[in-house]
Amino acid sequence: MSAEATNPEAHAEVRPELRRRGRTRLDLRRLGRAALLGPTSRDRLPDAIGHVAEAHRAHHPDADLSILRRAYLLAETSHRGQMRKSGEPYITHPLAVTLILAELGAETTTLTASLLHDTVEDTDVTLDQVREEFGAEVCFIVDGVTKVEKIDYGAAAEPETFRKMLVATGNDVRVMSIKLADRLHNMRTLGVMRPEKQERIAKVTRDVLIPLAERLGVQALKTELEDLVFAILHPEEYEHTRALIAAHAGEADPLPAIADSVRAVLREAGVTAEVLVRPRHFVSVHRISRTRGELRGSDFGRILVLVGENADCYAVLGELHTCFTPVVSEFKDFIAVPKFNLYQSLHTAVAVPEGYVAEVIVRTRQMHRVAEAGVVALGNPYATGEPADCDEERVDPTRPGWLSRLLDWQQSAPDPDTFWTVLRAELAQDREITVYREDGSASGTMSLPAGASCIDAAYAQHGEAAHGCIGARVNGRLTSLSSPLSDGDTVQLLLAQDASSGPAADWLDHARTPAARIAISSWLQSHPDGAGPAAAAPRAPLSVVGARGGGGNAVVDLPDATVRLAGCCTPVPPDAVAGFLVRGGAVTVHRVHCPAVAQMRSVGRTAVAVHWRATADCRVTLLAESFGRPHLLADLTEAIAREGVEVVSATVEPPVEQRVRHSYTLQLPDATGLAALMRAMRDVPGVYDVRRT
Repeated sequence: MSAEATNPEAHAEVRPELRRRGRTRLDLRRLGRAALLGPTSRDRLPDAIGHVAEAHRAHHPDADLSILRRAYLLAETSHRGQMRKSGEPYITHPLAVTLILAELGAETTTLTASLLHDTVEDTDVTLDQVREEFGAEVCFIVDGVTKVEKIDYGAAAEPETFRKMLVATGNDVRVMSIKLADRLHNMRTLGVMRPEKQERIAKVTRDVLIPLAERLGVQALKTELEDLVFAILHPEEYEHTRALIAAHAGEADPLPAIADSVRAVLREAGVTAEVLVRPRHFVSVHRISRTRGELRGSDFGRILVLVGENADCYAVLGELHTCFTPVVSEFKDFIAVPKFNLYQSLHTAVAVPEGYVAEVIVRTRQMHRVAEAGVVALGNPYATGEPADCDEERVDPTRPGWLSRLLDWQQSAPDPDTFWTVLRAELAQDREITVYREDGSASGTMSLPAGASCIDAAYAQHGEAAHGCIGARVNGRLTSLSSPLSDGDTVQLLLAQDASSGPAADWLDHARTPAARIAISSWLQSHPDGAGPAAAAPRAPLSVVGARGGGGNAVVDLPDATVRLAGCCTPVPPDAVAGFLVRGGAVTVHRVHCPAVAQMRSVGRTAVAVHWRATADCRVTLLAESFGRPHLLADLTEAIAREGVEVVSATVEPPVEQRVRHSYTLQLPDATGLAALMRAMRDVPGVYDVRRT
């Protein structure tokens, strides 16, 4: 299979910066046929890396190319005599990888390491030689890539080797940049391998490397990798899509005319902008055809508008929506809310008079560079710091939050299979949210995958201490731990004081992050009998009944009548009350505003005068709502006892979603102490509401 057959953008637009320099874009796929080291003077770059130098200077005009010359000479000498399976000299591979990165705008250190990335593993060159000749920074990256290159793509080896790759990437994201470019060139030349090996490598590329490219924002590599994998794993659908694109190539394309209209609108409005037509790649066309059915001419590409400043993006958007009919559902603002992989742009779609709907992307030139190259466009993240030793582990200032999460949980993954399964699930997430801790400070933010719940936030903030989480407040309101979080939510997590508390089995149904799932699974495996909050199981309410009863200190004007304080409103002194004669000669006492009073009167119940005794004691029923945890009932009754209150009866309902309702009928020695009693009950950990029934 030829590489040319898998890339529909071989004829795509020339990059603006390259057009301005009068240089056409190189066909990277043909670099394998580039001339090898030819006769050169000592101060002249070898002909074989002339294209690399030219591409590098397009992004970094002042770059010192002497280190590239020395790196190439070492690589060419070391690899001399080695051949690739395609029959080409091996040196063409590091050259191709380096040119890919140079076209993306990688800085000199990355390109130097790229040229040398196979020397330590495949030749007699050592890391000490690399450090001595090119410095600690290049040595660090080459060492990381070497560890990654040792990946064995056998099914049993994949989990553990990708764990090593993840650690190497976390130490320096440039390691993964080189690995992705390396995989792209290998995929371009994969046709020389057996079909079963092509399929195995394509699946690993699809499951891990393409999502990593998406996470790192390197769209230029991601899109071509997608097309190459698509051609191998889905040959029939690929051929169908290629036929669609070929058929469209023979028809009139409406997008250039639409682009001319956009240019005219922006020119008239005085907005300086560059308007380009970007053809869709194969996988994008395939996805669109599955969602829209029959494709029209404007579906095979999009309009790209490049401007100078952020404010110009919104000016362009205003002109487009004023002069054309906008498709409101297609508008997305990734400038105000960037994607987790650094991507920023405005997306919209407009309908033109000819009846076509054109998708439009608006971004600055800097946004365009980052959108295409992702972390590669960030340059050297350690330019202002001290170079690290080859064996030193460090924190990358450009490391995204998702990568930090993966590095944290990979250390606690119990076995390679769990790691592999959870890694693929984590990489399948395509969006992140940011939530805030209760203090609202910038340092109190947490990055979580979209769809994460309060359980995920608990483990992200507290680690294994989250086993004792009993509830949460989201934006000030109490909610269950299973509640999903939204971007911008403020979360306060409530932890039990009992160290023996643990998670419930159903937490796994609501956990989305690997850290939470692994921690919960590990705890449940080590506590097979369970000590966490019990699942809601049908059982009879627990009742504790004291010896006292009757009407407390309520007195009615009916000799020898039995007095009962109504349970519906639990009147206490000095509440205004009303009494009614019921069956059996008893009198029930209600607060005057109780709904039952109106009902009693409507059915003709006899009203009886009632008043409170001069004594201050009273009886009241309180309802306490709490999160379930061990020893909660004991803590509540202890708090009640400390207030000098007697428990007449208590009822505990079965827990529902880890929430428990307690009903207490209490005898107070003094009605004025009711407010203090309710505060004391609310102060019990896990209790979030206490009220009179």
